Amino acid sequence: PLRNCVSNRLYGGVSTVCGKLKMVGKVFGGRDSLAGKWPWQASLLYRDLHLCGAVLIDSYWLVTTAHCFQNKSQAPGNYQVLLGNTQLYQKTQHTQKMSVNRVVKHPDFEKFHSFGSDIAMLQLHLPVNFTSYVVPACLPSKDTQLPNHTSCWITGWGMLSEDTILLPPFSLQEGEVGIIENEFCNTLYGQRPGQSRDYVHEEMLCAGGLSTGKSICRGDSGGPLICYQNSSWILVGLASWGLDCRHSIYPSVFTRVTYFSDWISQVKGLTPLPES
Repeated sequence: PLRNCVSNRLYGGVSTVCGKLKMVGKVFGGRDSLAGKWPWQASLLYRDLHLCGAVLIDSYWLVTTAHCFQNKSQAPGNYQVLLGNTQLYQKTQHTQKMSVNRVVKHPDFEKFHSFGSDIAMLQLHLPVNFTSYVVPACLPSKDTQLPNHTSCWITGWGMLSEDTILLPPFSLQEGEVGIIENEFCNTLYGQRPGQSRDYVHEEMLCAGGLSTGKSICRGDSGGPLICYQNSSWILVGLASWGLDCRHSIYPSVFTRVTYFSDWISQVKGLTPLPES
């Protein structure tokens, strides 16, 4: 019984099921997202400005990409996380702005190749309050297989196209994409003059709308590639790199989350809770 009291106290009595939508609010127009539609989407703020996307995976932890922290102060005090927002800097009653307690970058980041092991974890000072607008995404198990026709989406506050930066009110953008096999993705990237054949490594995955030209410029570094499977939304990738958006023949490349399942569990298991 004690455990229930604790979980109700921590989570405001809201069930902590991952990857389920509790409600969806009104449309803000165009390709903008609905309020509450992507409740695990976070903005990682650096000195109060949006730096990268991040994804909530439980009450204390988010994942993002390690390259977001390049040439930046590593002091956690410089970072905050914004949750529950569809419009970036517009605070609503659903907004939760959280302090970051610890930044854990993957030890192998770029050790072996460009954008290799591009993943980092953020531990919060205090647990988030799960609401209809703030819900964690599900993590895949190591052996999660995605059927070819799985519905997958990218979301973020990035550029709309190579020449168009998102303007106020900075509404969250979304785009539906398909998973592309690494081998085919490497073939596409390998066609560029002077490129080595092996561009997309095993800890990466590709996705894009080959016909629609949706690529990461619609999203953000560190933002989610999320797929709907077995009636839950599962975090499959983190936006890592891609060529410019004008060349939509080149898919966007994401950090493959299944590859890092063990590392994520290990960091969560070995990191002490913040001192209150």
